[in-house]
Amino acid sequence: MLQIDHVHFYVEDAQWWRDWFVKYLGFQAVVSSIFPTLVNRGKSFHTCTEVVKNGNVYFLLSSPLLPTSPVAEFLRHHPPGVADVALLVTDVETVTARASANGAKVLQPVQDAVSIKFAKIAAWGGLTHTLIERQHAKDEDEEKNLLPIPNHQSPNIFTAIDHVVLNVKVGDLQAAVSWYENILDFQSQQSFKIQTNRSALSSQVMISANGGIQLPINEPASPNSQIQEFLNVNRGAGIQHIALRTSSLVSAIARFRTAGLSFLSVPPSYYSQLQERLEVPLSPQELQAIAQQEILVDCQQDAPLGALLLQIFTQPIFSEPTFFFEFIERRSQAQGFGEGNFRALFEAIESEQIKRGFVR
Repeated sequence: MLQIDHVHFYVEDAQWWRDWFVKYLGFQAVVSSIFPTLVNRGKSFHTCTEVVKNGNVYFLLSSPLLPTSPVAEFLRHHPPGVADVALLVTDVETVTARASANGAKVLQPVQDAVSIKFAKIAAWGGLTHTLIERQHAKDEDEEKNLLPIPNHQSPNIFTAIDHVVLNVKVGDLQAAVSWYENILDFQSQQSFKIQTNRSALSSQVMISANGGIQLPINEPASPNSQIQEFLNVNRGAGIQHIALRTSSLVSAIARFRTAGLSFLSVPPSYYSQLQERLEVPLSPQELQAIAQQEILVDCQQDAPLGALLLQIFTQPIFSEPTFFFEFIERRSQAQGFGEGNFRALFEAIESEQIKRGFVR
């Protein structure tokens, strides 16, 4: 078994970001006896950690209280962002031993805590992977401890983390692919190159052996690529975005827009061209609702009838143009990553790069 247990963000103010996730994305704050043990191991005097959840998606948010905090060290080298993608495994000792034998740097050997065993290995840039073996289901432990949010109803909008995207510097793509193959037994699923009139990237999609984790890895294929801008600003490799899956994207995005969340814009011409480009199994009413929320649509011609991929991307959530969220709905078990939408996505991102002066 290999699944994403949680994602850990290092930020400047954990409580502020806890409230941000509650306000804009409908998350709930969680009181946890497990996560602080996992994160701090008795060293919480230098780090503040908050936990938020929605459905099966858990995020940890940590900020420094003292300069000695590992979060402070991270923020000296990188802007706020994802520091750790924690992986749920069946046998943490076996996985850690394999990782070490294949050259991974073990940052924290296997330790026992309440109901869990865990270890930590270094990955790319400032990214790490905590490996977790749980004795009990996470929801059984956490659901009892939800913090009350006054006058706030938080339905479960998200069903899972659909995929996590890693950006690496030019020339590192194959090395990163080999690392995930050798260390964590991932397999290459597909590869592709995306190019517009202004920029390009190369991507290799990795998938865990059990299919539980999808990890596209990108490298820049042009000096002014959006991937290169990320690497410049992030000061190295890192997680560019996380895709959160939902079963009702149109209503979710309407809710997020009402809350004030900002998204990348899609030109109206996209929807007039959509019907010409694809035979989309959508009623005029559905297409109008999708266009109103500026959601991208993709379907594979060889896929089962009704297999649609709906996607939308936020503006970068931090002050610098690094990390953003993707929200995705897969109808009739649609596969892929919206390759047919990449040009529209790239052009939308490039328009933001032009505003920042990175692409001319």
